[in-house]
Amino acid sequence: MPEVVGIPFHVGRDVATAVGVTLANPDPDGPPIAGLAWPGLFYITSQQPVAGTHVYRWDSVVVEIVEHGTAESGAPRAGSPLPPTDAAHAVPERGQYDDPTEYGDKS
Repeated sequence: MPEVVGIPFHVGRDVATAVGVTLANPDPDGPPIAGLAWPGLFYITSQQPVAGTHVYRWDSVVVEIVEHGTAESGAPRAGSPLPPTDAAHAVPERGQYDDPTEYGDKS
């Protein structure tokens, strides 16, 4: 099962369909999850089973969704990598360069 947490529901649904599973509502007695995510923009906030788990074709993957703009603003995404340290970034170096404003005698 691929990771669908953190992406829009409609994209996660397409990812799940492409690998042969369906997304489901956490409440088995509730409406289909697609009905809860329409209309509007909803993001997937959790999935069960987690990414990397082997599942049978057309198994259900339970997802929780939140409407765009209603998630906690400081909530870290589980499993997200830390940003690279400064050592991993390129640092510009001053080197020799030609100054096109210099007009010298080339002879």
